[in-house]
Amino acid sequence: MLMCYHQHDIIIMRSLFKNRFKGEIGMKKSIINFAFLLLFIVSVAVPSVAVQVKQLGWHDLVKKVEFEDPFDALTEDQLYDLGLVARVRQLQDAGRQVGEKTLDEIQGATLRLDKDGVDINELLARRTEIMKLRQQRANAVVEDLNGQTVRMPGYALPLEFDGMKVKEFLLVPWVGACIHTPPPPPNQIVYVEAMESFRSNSRFEPVWIEGVMRVGNTSKVLSLVDGSSDIQIGYSMKSVKIEKYRKAP
Repeated sequence: MLMCYHQHDIIIMRSLFKNRFKGEIGMKKSIINFAFLLLFIVSVAVPSVAVQVKQLGWHDLVKKVEFEDPFDALTEDQLYDLGLVARVRQLQDAGRQVGEKTLDEIQGATLRLDKDGVDINELLARRTEIMKLRQQRANAVVEDLNGQTVRMPGYALPLEFDGMKVKEFLLVPWVGACIHTPPPPPNQIVYVEAMESFRSNSRFEPVWIEGVMRVGNTSKVLSLVDGSSDIQIGYSMKSVKIEKYRKAP
């Protein structure tokens, strides 16, 4: 009888342990299920933020450098007369001889400028200063564009060809830039490394580019028929999507 009692106790203990073990497993499963449910709720409640793509034109790459340019107020004739006076004065300062005909032209130009109220000496004294400010304005980049996802059109000037395939190129604002005409200022050139090579049917293929803009001065070597040229660049983009150009809707 005593032996049966002990066996009965053992059976009860085993049953209790088994039920407790099952309860712990069930609780763990419940916790795991609750965690997955919580993650699902959070993922639904917090929508993903769509990347905003900013469409740019070439004027958007030029930083606004404000200064008073007195030469902007002059007419084409006044600019011509002022330039004539400046050139002759440079010759005279260098000890060069100036012919009578040229001196007569200078006298006429001076009289016309004086009559129009143009201060010749003041403008010529500020010419170097204004030229530097104009150069700064031409080269200044827009720092706020750094890191922005942008889309813009332009002409792809390949740096290298692989057959008809292009992956690295300079995006320029007009056909012939850097080849048939002088390079645009650095803030009007974008170095582009495409995500995938694309087929180019011409040296200045019109394209749309889309990617993350990086702001910073760099240079690239452009191969020419008669040699090569170092091109100064103000912007660059890598892993860029390329589309053949079509007008934006």
